[in-house]
Amino acid sequence: MREGLLPATVATVLELSTSGEKARALTELLGEIFDPTETAISAFELEEGVTTLSLNAPWKVEIYFANHPDEEAVRDLLRPIVGDAVDTTPFTTVNTRDWVATSLEGLKPVRAGRVIVHGAHDRDVVRVNDVAIEIEAALAFGTGHHGTTSGCLMALDAALKKRRPRHALDVGTGTGILALALAKQIKRKVVAGDIDAVAVEVSAHNARLNHAPNALDLYVAPGLRHAKANRPGRFDLVFANILAGPLRQLAPSIARVLSRDGTLILSGLLAMDVAGVASAYRHHGIYLVSQSLREGWATLVMKKGGAAPRLRRPA
Repeated sequence: MREGLLPATVATVLELSTSGEKARALTELLGEIFDPTETAISAFELEEGVTTLSLNAPWKVEIYFANHPDEEAVRDLLRPIVGDAVDTTPFTTVNTRDWVATSLEGLKPVRAGRVIVHGAHDRDVVRVNDVAIEIEAALAFGTGHHGTTSGCLMALDAALKKRRPRHALDVGTGTGILALALAKQIKRKVVAGDIDAVAVEVSAHNARLNHAPNALDLYVAPGLRHAKANRPGRFDLVFANILAGPLRQLAPSIARVLSRDGTLILSGLLAMDVAGVASAYRHHGIYLVSQSLREGWATLVMKKGGAAPRLRRPA
């Protein structure tokens, strides 16, 4: 669960231990109040190996501030959700240089089909037939290591075995990893946008770093509010790896630009959010084909056109 881009420079971090239900409430609250380019929140389940989410399981919440906040104001904001425990939880000040170094620590290669995402220190693990994406995990969300990004990469690998899209769109591109992974395989430019200019700059940098400077057609705008993205019936593959709330809000816009038999890959949502998100898209003629769960995060593969598949009754 993550709201907002990880700020390019992190001055302060607040870490909390709570339940899944409260973690979700914190994410939604802070996403509505704070500027997503200045503040980000990350939440994850502490129990490893859990394949089904429990709202009562222990979760860790990390809130990142680009500038040192008014601590008392933040505590007053969070207290109704997490209780008095927030009064004794310290705000940690971090050095920008230390933050960048920390973000790169432990960045091990991640493989999803032919795609391998790696840092500069692991270039030697790339094999001849790999689609290698080198990422510097410092400025924007999306290193391939988060369950949402890796889930989308696996869904992309499966989709490409069925057909190769001619026109593709990545909404909320972050580091550009999904768009790059697709562009390098289909040898076609992919439209990719983000609400944050820093993320778009990072995407452009990563395209150059991966010897594909012309692979992405980038734009800065919220959602699909740009001429490059707002093209009715244009895209036969669309990514949107953001959050459940924005995914529901974007349903009409994404349905409009998706081609008649287009494929949609969504992530950034918890298992408990799947029904609501799937319903929002079903109202616009887009139906759930499959879903997967990685590290507690759901990835949905959806199709436009036809009818929802009928469930087989048990014999």
